[in-house]
Amino acid sequence: MDSLKKTFMLLFSYTAILLGTNIVAATNVGLNYGLLGDNLPPPPQVINLYKSIGITKVRIFDPNTAVLNALRGHHDIGVTVGVKDQDLAALSASEEAVKAWFATNIEPYLSDVNIKFITVGNEVIPGPLGSQVLPVVKSLTNLVKWRNIPISISTVVSMANLGQSYPPSAGTFTSQGREQLTPVLKFLSQTSTPILVNIYPYFPYVSDPVNIHLDYAISKSATVVVRDGPLGYLNLFDAMFDAFVWAMEKEGVKDLPMVVSETGWPSAGNGEFTSPNIAATYNGNFVKHVDSGKGTPKRPNSSIDGYLFATFNENQKPAGTEQHFGLYEPTDMKPVYKLF
Repeated sequence: MDSLKKTFMLLFSYTAILLGTNIVAATNVGLNYGLLGDNLPPPPQVINLYKSIGITKVRIFDPNTAVLNALRGHHDIGVTVGVKDQDLAALSASEEAVKAWFATNIEPYLSDVNIKFITVGNEVIPGPLGSQVLPVVKSLTNLVKWRNIPISISTVVSMANLGQSYPPSAGTFTSQGREQLTPVLKFLSQTSTPILVNIYPYFPYVSDPVNIHLDYAISKSATVVVRDGPLGYLNLFDAMFDAFVWAMEKEGVKDLPMVVSETGWPSAGNGEFTSPNIAATYNGNFVKHVDSGKGTPKRPNSSIDGYLFATFNENQKPAGTEQHFGLYEPTDMKPVYKLF
């Protein structure tokens, strides 16, 4: 009996060791997969990278055929697919055009790609294309609802919609934000579909480094920096997030979920404000924030859902910091700094 038990335990140990080599701790943080580079690795290699570091959520900016084909069969990766900004005019003018777009760009992948979101436009509200978003959101929502397809339809917006953001409780939309964004928010609230918001503490920090301290900007402060009534803020990310929440509430939109579609920090391109160490600290603290399940001071019981920008440094983006938001170098797929 003892020898049988020892043999079983030995086999169990060997099995655990063998299995352990393939076990990767998953993170709740997603990654943006941008394609503005001429030296990017093939999509299948990128998907393998995601699997190796435990990424289960990916956002792509358009229905790229090569990327979607590489995602076939990887049901453990939830995918957000963007509608190109330049397609909005035609799609907003015709429901038939929306059906054709869906048939071409989404339909072929429904059986073996785990598409979770379709986002209509990227930061086009506020702006000249902003009024085209809601008609397309409505048409796509009606289409997936009619066909009983579990895909959420939303849009991606920036903090440019805020006319005021400090303190967070003073958060209000600009007049154009109210005109173009509020109707979208009210439509999304009918089904509690999240609004996706890009939040970058890097930009307010570099615009005012005298009054915004680095530790506050990169979520390194251990004490409250900004007091807003009963709420205390240790970091700028939470303050920006809550300012948007306050602004939505002032438009009568309460409890609408928010997904952070982009956040990040460049590792180079702007002198002392950018370095691999600073970027690693900010992004690492964002990962901890998301994986902790903790919310913000205004929404303490709602965990953060978000995506880092971006997977790779992209050399066809504008010169400067825009080329240095990546976590990995595209040529050898080595990390710019250790994160996952």
